[in-house]
Amino acid sequence: MYKLTYFVPVEAKEKTKQALFDIGAGRYENYECCSFETLGHGQFKPVNGANPHIGELDKLEVVEEYKVEMICKDELIKKAVEVLKETHPYEEVAYEVFRMEEI
Repeated sequence: MYKLTYFVPVEAKEKTKQALFDIGAGRYENYECCSFETLGHGQFKPVNGANPHIGELDKLEVVEEYKVEMICKDELIKKAVEVLKETHPYEEVAYEVFRMEEI
């Protein structure tokens, strides 16, 4: 089992979550569409040849974003990352994948 964590602007949160739920992420035994989200602020500064969805080149941007976390079965994690990258509006998606172990 893995935990997928990603950061997403407010307006794209539901779209990315639904795309991941549609392939089976966020499912555990008799529960589906499971996730946890935290609202916060992210910052970035596009440089060089960046093509930002939000903001301008060489200008620091601070945006309201959600941190979304969900579990994902081993056989789905690579597909989940692909779907996240396809669905997410940012040119470079900030995400983390953690392998979870049962104790």
